[in-house]
Amino acid sequence: MAQTMVNFRIDEEVKRKMESACKEMGLSLSTAFNIFAVKVGNERRIPFEISADTFYSESNIKVLEKRAADIESGKSVPKEHALLEE
Repeated sequence: MAQTMVNFRIDEEVKRKMESACKEMGLSLSTAFNIFAVKVGNERRIPFEISADTFYSESNIKVLEKRAADIESGKSVPKEHALLEE
């Protein structure tokens, strides 16, 4: 099987943590990415759950932007509220 080079950017701290975890498992970073790539290619899916934080949904961002604009224009006044303790 022919080999090819893949280059991409990753946060330095993320890379350091991944290298450390891979080392503990006896894997190189390259081997770990190869395992991931093979699994995605064979299963046609990401091999773990990925979900979006609904806070960053397009509809919520629009609501927040409108509220911020209303506050900036004086149309609305922010109110204090008690923090809930968990």
